[in-house]
Amino acid sequence: MDVDTPRRERLLTSSRPMPDLDVVSASGSWLHLADGRRIFDGSSGLVCVNVGHGSAKVRTRVKAQSARFSFGGAAVVRPRAQLHLTDRLCRAVGRPQDSVALVTCGTLGVEVAVALARNITRVRDRKRRGDILTSTLSYHGNSALTLALAGNHARRPREADALGLGPAFPAPYAPTHDHGEGACDSSCAEEVAKAIDDRGAENVAAVMIEPVNGTTGGAYVPPPGYLKRVAEICRERDVLVIHDEVLTGLWRTGTPLASHHWEGAEADMVILSKGLGAGYTSVAAVLVSPKLAPLLRHQDADPLPAMGTMAANPLQAAACLGVLDELEAMDFEAFTARGERLGAALRELPGAGPVKAVRGLGHLYGVELAPGLLWQLMERAQAPGRRNRDGAFFYPFTGTGHPRSEGLVVAPPLTSTDDDIDFLIAALRDAVTALS
Repeated sequence: MDVDTPRRERLLTSSRPMPDLDVVSASGSWLHLADGRRIFDGSSGLVCVNVGHGSAKVRTRVKAQSARFSFGGAAVVRPRAQLHLTDRLCRAVGRPQDSVALVTCGTLGVEVAVALARNITRVRDRKRRGDILTSTLSYHGNSALTLALAGNHARRPREADALGLGPAFPAPYAPTHDHGEGACDSSCAEEVAKAIDDRGAENVAAVMIEPVNGTTGGAYVPPPGYLKRVAEICRERDVLVIHDEVLTGLWRTGTPLASHHWEGAEADMVILSKGLGAGYTSVAAVLVSPKLAPLLRHQDADPLPAMGTMAANPLQAAACLGVLDELEAMDFEAFTARGERLGAALRELPGAGPVKAVRGLGHLYGVELAPGLLWQLMERAQAPGRRNRDGAFFYPFTGTGHPRSEGLVVAPPLTSTDDDIDFLIAALRDAVTALS
């Protein structure tokens, strides 16, 4: 280590019980280490590097915008790049008439969605309060507010610091919704109705939900009809539906939005982030339906939240446009086939050594492990394998509470090649075999 390099512990950031990867460069789906080895990025960084590392399309967009100007407040400088991004993004996800708030990170996107929902329902419905209801297996960001709202047991603040907030209804998955024999089904949405009615619909602005669970439980997929029934329940009570697609949006689960897997599951508001910035920039977009957006300009509405430097700038918008260039240039038939092949291979793992279950869609899967083996398996995957010196990185999940479960999030870049997917599958199988 260079004598002038500060000690690792001086940087107040997250860490893990494994050595850092000494990355000197990255390209495509691969991290290149100082010792000459390669590590396959099996979780797209923190499930965000959707278009791989070193994108020429992103670099071209950013270079062109930076040559013009990098910052300009949207209230002062005409936001051409942001307007262009708004139009392309809405068309890409099948919501072409939505209005959009562009902000600087996913957590802020959630906070903005909360503020907009409260604003809309107070203007439209004269709500007394603006409560936001979430599930017991949810994660909606890393601020004091969003951690308190959600159900990630590993990250929730102490009770005294939780602002009196917490999840309001059980997620429709067996670990948190025990209703006797049988699997969860669409009737589990009645728990949402009960939560609203117990609180009083006049006090509830919105229900916020991840259409497919992210890294808290490890890619749980809701039962058919569940999201549609949640939407019906909310609209019967003048409560908005917010879909947190920070992790799942922009083809991560195989479709532009994860909600597209089910008919009638459309939300009033959608939050996008990780796949939009794709690791090139921190950014988020809050999409608001055309029926609701005009209420935000009503004379009785509060000022719009997260303006100034919390709004996305032209350079961030340029990076996002490059990401959309990459995503829209994909061979979607081949992309879909790779996701199906990955899922099929992973679903062969349960019963092999430490693997208890596999779940997910598209390019997002959770591999649940027997307790106590998570870090051993991750270390095995990163170590040189039987076939070559290269390894694979995966993101851990440890947040499901009671009964506690843990495992790996398998979420390779969407631009991975067939050879990349073959390597990922082989590396994970080798690691599982080594622990069997």
